[in-house]
Amino acid sequence: MTAKRRSLFTRLSWCWLLLALPLLAHAQLRIEIVDGVEGAMPIAVVPFAWEADGPPPATAISDIISANLYRSGLFAPMEERDMIDRPSRPPEVRFGTWRLQRVDHLLIGRVTDSPDGFGQEIEYHLLDVHSGRVLLSRAQPVGPGDLRLGAHRVSDAVYEALIGIPGAFATRIAYVTVSDLGGEDELFELVVADADGFNPQAIVRNTQPILSPSWSPDGRQLAYVSFATGRSNVVVQDLYTGQNRTVSSDRGINGAPAFSPDGRYLAMSLSRTGSSEIWLLDLQTDRLQQLTNHWSINTEPAFSPDGRAIYFTSDRAGRPQVYAMNLDGTDVRRVTHEGRYNARATIGPDGQRLAVVHGDGNDFRIALHHRDSGQLRVLSNGPLDESPSFAPNGSMILYAARRGEQGILAAVSADGRVRQTLVASAADVREPAWSPLIR
Repeated sequence: MTAKRRSLFTRLSWCWLLLALPLLAHAQLRIEIVDGVEGAMPIAVVPFAWEADGPPPATAISDIISANLYRSGLFAPMEERDMIDRPSRPPEVRFGTWRLQRVDHLLIGRVTDSPDGFGQEIEYHLLDVHSGRVLLSRAQPVGPGDLRLGAHRVSDAVYEALIGIPGAFATRIAYVTVSDLGGEDELFELVVADADGFNPQAIVRNTQPILSPSWSPDGRQLAYVSFATGRSNVVVQDLYTGQNRTVSSDRGINGAPAFSPDGRYLAMSLSRTGSSEIWLLDLQTDRLQQLTNHWSINTEPAFSPDGRAIYFTSDRAGRPQVYAMNLDGTDVRRVTHEGRYNARATIGPDGQRLAVVHGDGNDFRIALHHRDSGQLRVLSNGPLDESPSFAPNGSMILYAARRGEQGILAAVSADGRVRQTLVASAADVREPAWSPLIR
């Protein structure tokens, strides 16, 4: 989208308007399950007993956990109204009752005040109904006001115990919303929310475009492209202190930032030497190194999970395809070959799977490329899907899509069997980025 030119008076007027708006208020994403897995695992998440001082939260912990497991597409949580018993400790469980109700696993628990008097503690137990074994028995401490986060962490533990890979319910997502302010004016907001769409917070807002958010590996910072000055700048924002710094503001292109897995480097697409090239910025020393040197367009860098390689998009063969190179810019090799257009790669945590935008003409979809086999499988329905971002556990791919005239987010499992849409009430939603796992 081309940044609109305005007079200084207009810019100052909008600045006052933005300062008057509360940064924390924002529309929550609504998640809709489109497709799940046939034969999903039956599980009962019994309402947790509330044994803490003060009233229980408006949304029960068991409801949050059930919703998380259901969203994964791999579980079929029992409706609370169908539960005959309400145990909160393992000795209270009558396994025969749950077997008759055709439940494979049972999650029970209670919420008590924390032993140190600070916040609460979620005690929970995951049981195998058929064998009677206790699979998990833990206590999850939560700070004041953090019961929802605690419920996400319990969900992660249950998911890992039953599926075998870490859950990603306690992670966050970043995305950009675009709202109509009337006339030709638009409001761009960089928003961070829980992975289930709750607790959205507008981190940055401006009447100029915001693009390409990218998470630091510790989840504390976001790098993004801002047009607040009238031209592109790469900015790094600290989500905890609110401080930010511009790390690239040369004339021309400053775009597509990506953090290295150790957080030391930021790869970017810059045109400071003429054509768009991949550059590497050392965030500790501010040393900038040019990695590519080619007449073509080279953009959209992404690090491999081990930090030894950088993938990027280039049209050096005539059409956009994904390439890889070593961290010092040597050994450039083409990665994708199937199809006329493959771009904006995001790398799965196993380093073998790449989610890309796969295009043909005016049709763009999200596809999964397997490095070992070279096979490419289309996962989304199109026709204007873009900006894929892997979940940090590799289970899902978040991306931007269109529903009629509205921009929305969508997610698809890496095997293509589970599909979701995430829709805001009014604004266009685009440019998603899934945060790393934070233990």
